[in-house]
Amino acid sequence: MAGIPEIDRERVLAYRVAAQQLDRPGLRPADLDVLALGIQDTPYGSARLALAARVPAAVGPDDDRLELVWSFRGAPHLHRRAELPALAAALWPLSDTDATRRIPGQIREGAKLGLAAFRAAADAFRAVVTAPMDRGEVSRAVTERIPAALSYDCRPCGSRHVSGALFQQAGLAGGVRLAVSGRAARLAPLAGWSGPPDAATGADALALAYLRLLGPATVGDVAGFLGTSATELRRVWPSGALTEVRVDGRPAWVPADRLEALRAAEPARLVRLLPPGDPYLQARDRALLVPEKAHQQQLWRMLGNPGALLVDGEIAGTWRAKQAAKGRLDLTVTPFAALPSRVGRAVETEAKVVAAARGAAEARVVIEQV
Repeated sequence: MAGIPEIDRERVLAYRVAAQQLDRPGLRPADLDVLALGIQDTPYGSARLALAARVPAAVGPDDDRLELVWSFRGAPHLHRRAELPALAAALWPLSDTDATRRIPGQIREGAKLGLAAFRAAADAFRAVVTAPMDRGEVSRAVTERIPAALSYDCRPCGSRHVSGALFQQAGLAGGVRLAVSGRAARLAPLAGWSGPPDAATGADALALAYLRLLGPATVGDVAGFLGTSATELRRVWPSGALTEVRVDGRPAWVPADRLEALRAAEPARLVRLLPPGDPYLQARDRALLVPEKAHQQQLWRMLGNPGALLVDGEIAGTWRAKQAAKGRLDLTVTPFAALPSRVGRAVETEAKVVAAARGAAEARVVIEQV
């Protein structure tokens, strides 16, 4: 279509690498732009590695400005503490229909309560979690306080539980954070929390943040990340701040003030070991990020995703690490194709970054033959 900029895949990836600050601009961890969407911490420790991929000297998510909470889609994410009240309002369901859609499976009748279900769970969290508590203890206490329709009978343990989807999606609105110590995670109150939001506000700002960090993208891409539907998101879509582009012929959107940066983006010469759940891997257009179906299946699995080997913006393989004896981390890289020698040397360097972030004194790398 005349007048709409055409952008190729290579330029999109180059733009995202820069927007995601994988070129290591020398910031403190809490100042990274990616925190506008949080950093997913699944499995636990991934957020620490994602920070290290951008700030090699970072020892982990220990900055007192950061907090681990359940946020997007109920998954644990690292966020700036000061932004949590606005984030809770932006993640609040946009309507009763939206709220019902976000509670799948276990409590179909209870899900029909819509926004009232989220408010009941958030209020219960606020009343229950006044000090650090075990998750199971919180679950039991919350279940006792919410309408019965919002819980279900669990046959394996012979008790009644609040819906898992509702539990994790309402936690932030209820002022709950994750307090992790070693492998144990407890729930604790957020200091000074004023209560659940009165209504959803700020979803448009989250959409803009996604498009700034992972654009160009479609309404459906952004809705998938936020955990809502394209229909609901269109009601608050920030169209006035956006410019339409075509990515290899496909319509997509980018913030208007980022169009020139997108057009000018050039591939950076870098190698990074990205953890599972890294912000760069959160883009919903996976076919653009990793075109080969077989490679997609290796990277995004039903359980136990590996990390991703990033080479000049392209996902070039996967990696896994295992703690060995005497403080050593054994890291195995499985490339999609043979790697140039300069990439192999860079992987050795990046493995040391991963090892340090995981508290290991040294790293041993094995690059599997293709």
